[in-house]
Amino acid sequence: MRKLFIICFSLFISAVGFAQNKKWTLQECVQYALDNNITIKQAEVALLNTTLDKSDAEGAFVPTVNGRASVSENTGLSFNPVTNQPQTVTTLNATGGINVGYTLFDGLRNIRQLQRADLAKVASEFNLSKAKDDIALFVANAFLDIILNKENLKTIQAQNAITLEQIERTQELVDGGVLPEGDLLEIRATAASERQRIVAAENSVILSKINLAQLLAVENYRDFDVVDGSYSIFGEEIVNSPVESIIDSAKENRYEIKIAEQNLEIAKKDLQISKGARYPTLSAFFGYDTRFTTNDFIDIPFRTQLYTNDGINYGLSLNVPIINGFGVRNAIKRSKLNIENNEIAVKQAKLDLESTVYQSYTAVKAAKESYEAAKVALESQQLAYEYAKLRYDVGRTNAFDFSQSKLRYDNAQIELTRSKYDYIFRIKVLELYYGVPATELKF
Repeated sequence: MRKLFIICFSLFISAVGFAQNKKWTLQECVQYALDNNITIKQAEVALLNTTLDKSDAEGAFVPTVNGRASVSENTGLSFNPVTNQPQTVTTLNATGGINVGYTLFDGLRNIRQLQRADLAKVASEFNLSKAKDDIALFVANAFLDIILNKENLKTIQAQNAITLEQIERTQELVDGGVLPEGDLLEIRATAASERQRIVAAENSVILSKINLAQLLAVENYRDFDVVDGSYSIFGEEIVNSPVESIIDSAKENRYEIKIAEQNLEIAKKDLQISKGARYPTLSAFFGYDTRFTTNDFIDIPFRTQLYTNDGINYGLSLNVPIINGFGVRNAIKRSKLNIENNEIAVKQAKLDLESTVYQSYTAVKAAKESYEAAKVALESQQLAYEYAKLRYDVGRTNAFDFSQSKLRYDNAQIELTRSKYDYIFRIKVLELYYGVPATELKF
């Protein structure tokens, strides 16, 4: 029994350790966000609501059927038909019936409502798809931010390790009388400054992890982490594509314009529904009723009374609108204004999308140039650092100049990493506008 307990406990600890040490890939983060993000959940609920609205609209074509029944008991004076004398009696009454109604014509509003429900459902589907694309892009950006901060931390830590080695080397040179004591102090000050930068970089990594965890709705911030790695640059060919082709593709594929256009169609359908209220409404109805009564004087069988006392009623009902406090007229005017507003919204959506694509295209061009410049700058700073190190090791330069050279080299490495991941993200944004689904973006 003790061995079984130890085995189970060990398995539990291993499972907990695995859960805590799990590192998320970008694809896992995106998929988890699509399954659990609150914004997407809200969009999915909104889609379900439009499905119910469509069901309501379809129900307008189904006849209404309602049954009714009532039972009552009365006690009071009544004349006995035999003795012709007043007598207190108890009378039981029961009535029942069924009514059927059907709208034959209501200005085609029932048809328009169903058409509107279809349009609203499609608009809700567009909203859900847009939410998924937006969240996937936010997740990718937050994920790359973690990788960037980790790379920066590694760079500073590696340079700090070199600085610590340099302190030992400088100590030897100072002891040998090759370098002055001030150089050792300068190198130690550099190491302290790097230690501060390491703490700041570690904090940036933690904050970026929390940001992504919140975006994914993951509560365990402390153990959340992502897979390390240096991500390659994919999709550079889109940078050389004409911006006009990207704009045309965005207008065809992006949901911003589709949503605006769908809302315009809904507004037009609302106008048709409002105009339908000016027409008469024709309805058909059918009803069946029967009743049952019993007391000390009436002793007719139940089934006989139901058959004898039953009756039906049927007919047509016409409702013609004449004066309704300007309600119909004002509803039509509001619908027309809503159409104008949505027409403006469509134009604005097209202008905004075109402007956004232009900005993204310009940004990716600038990011590419920045990345290329950062690579050149790093090569130059590396050569300068290596030359300064050689001069410092033989006592041809002081610690301050060497520290400044090393700092420029560190900053060049960090800038290259920053510009690389900025370039990667800018490419992904442009690909998204070009029509690549967010879940298929390659990193």
